[in-house]
Amino acid sequence: MKKITLFIFLLTAFFGYAQEKKIERATKRFNQYDYVNSQEIYQKVVDKGYESGDLFKRLADSYYLNAKYEEAATYYGKLIEQFPEEVEPEVYFRYATSLRATKDYALSDKMMARFYDLGEDDTRAVLFRKAPDYLREIEKQKGAYDVSITQINSGYSDFGSALYKDKLIFASNRDTGGYTKRVHKWNGQPFLNLYEVDTSKVGQDGGTKFAKPFSANLNTQYHESSPVFAKGDSVMYFTRNNYSNGIFSKDSTGTNKLKLYRASYRNGAWGGVKELPFNSDNYTVAHPALSPDGKKLYFSSDMPGTLGQADLWYVAINDDGTYGEPVNLGNRINTEGRESFPYVSAANDLFFASNGHPGLGGLDIFLTNLDATGEDVTILNIGEPANTSKDDFAFIIDSETKTGFLSSNRGKSGIDDDIYMIRQLRRPEPLCEILLTGNVTDKNTEELLKDATVTLYDDKNNLIESIVTSRKATFEFEPECDAKYLLRGSKDGYTTVEKRVSTPNLSGEIQEFLQLERAVQIAKPGDDIAKILNLNPIYFDFDKYYIRPDAEIELAKVLVYMETYPSVRIDVRSHTDSRGNDEYNRTLSQNRNVSTRDWLIAKGINPSRLSGRGYGESQLVNECSNGVQCSEEQHQLNRRSEFIVLSNN
Repeated sequence: MKKITLFIFLLTAFFGYAQEKKIERATKRFNQYDYVNSQEIYQKVVDKGYESGDLFKRLADSYYLNAKYEEAATYYGKLIEQFPEEVEPEVYFRYATSLRATKDYALSDKMMARFYDLGEDDTRAVLFRKAPDYLREIEKQKGAYDVSITQINSGYSDFGSALYKDKLIFASNRDTGGYTKRVHKWNGQPFLNLYEVDTSKVGQDGGTKFAKPFSANLNTQYHESSPVFAKGDSVMYFTRNNYSNGIFSKDSTGTNKLKLYRASYRNGAWGGVKELPFNSDNYTVAHPALSPDGKKLYFSSDMPGTLGQADLWYVAINDDGTYGEPVNLGNRINTEGRESFPYVSAANDLFFASNGHPGLGGLDIFLTNLDATGEDVTILNIGEPANTSKDDFAFIIDSETKTGFLSSNRGKSGIDDDIYMIRQLRRPEPLCEILLTGNVTDKNTEELLKDATVTLYDDKNNLIESIVTSRKATFEFEPECDAKYLLRGSKDGYTTVEKRVSTPNLSGEIQEFLQLERAVQIAKPGDDIAKILNLNPIYFDFDKYYIRPDAEIELAKVLVYMETYPSVRIDVRSHTDSRGNDEYNRTLSQNRNVSTRDWLIAKGINPSRLSGRGYGESQLVNECSNGVQCSEEQHQLNRRSEFIVLSNN
């Protein structure tokens, strides 16, 4: 029995040691980007029932980095569930991305929320938090492009197209029938070469047979991909492994990086391949794009200064053919994720692929205009069907014909990339949402007005919506963007107020404050009711002091006011202009003052509520005194009646 127990112990120890050695070999391969071999080893170890946080993470990462998102989601889920203490913030992000690829957006959003809680300074987390309704924003772009499969795809990886004269140039690792097949350890597939096909053939049945190698002088036994052609079609930039003059170079960890190269077209052939000076053996520089004027070269790189796994950069192309220093496009565009495959249209629109901005799947295609600066920079997910829950990238478009191409692994296997034709039906636009808010207050007291009615009308006076304010006196509407409206506020006992409102064509909040005046205002001691009620001048016939019919209309306003506020006491003050004898004017104004008060008393106002006298020309409001030449309008300003509030208790 002891022998059997010892045998079992030794056997278990042997197999445990064997699995550790397998994991060690897989880890070494993983660290050298040998994801296929490491993935196979990790999977076999897991299939034997071995579990650990590190094992699950590496297996999940190997699937994630090869765009096998369903498998990645499985093992990220196991890692989070079984070994939560070993979970780093990046795991939540990759799990969320993998879940989006399986269209489990609800759980994906939960994982992004956790990612935000653990790494709230991460740009990807901040972008998610700023756009919790990102799926609705993406939904608005749906149908901006028509997408159809081309007929040039080989069943291997075909992607990264460029237009050159009347041809489409693209990268492919299709089987060309050669005797030697070199396989890339990252994904277990042959290396990429550049191919060409007439654009007229891309939609024809059997179009793959028309594709042929682009240039024997450029294609090597390693990767060539993502070309771009300068104006005049005599210069091209493209991506290649760090392989020059027959030398395959690696960094200090044994990894071969990607670099950018320049080639020239001379004497009917491409050649003169030169490595760009800002390449390095220690980081990747790939996926070139040119500005419309050809003076800037854009690319993707993880060079020092990169915010995430790969950022978008550019260099100036000088007139003498030299290059400026690399400039990072900044954290409005770049995230801690991966930004790659830039393309700049003739309209200076930058299209790029990213897994850091909120999207539908792994890599999504995004759009921003390079003319915008600062807060004007808007990043748009271009929506379905251009984007899917898989990886979508390498977008190019002819701004005149509105046609172009993109690459995606949206096919049945979800592994190999294919090239798709696109046709722009409309330009993607930002989701525009306007929030019109404000409150209603008393203009004089600034008191919040409850039970006020606020109504929104369109520019044709059609009713949009009407609300009644609550205790906080606030209102809120969601009008359309780029439109004109009429905002009306009303309340019993107050005059109605209207405001014209124009909404912008970008999302934002507009605040409008409605200040209502009482139809009959409560005056304070010292206030002149004539001003509060906007009384017209109370005229008397020349040298007379009886109340004229037009004056009665104005006095009726004072009468109603005093009836409305029975506690108000008023001092009536009558004035004349300077023309005529001073004493005469004083007597005339006094008689007019008595007539005014008598009229109010005759209408029912208690005499105790009225006082007053005539001031003649003693209180002029301007310089029109005796002997001063003044116009009739200037003299009229002095012929006035005032109704000054003495008390309001």
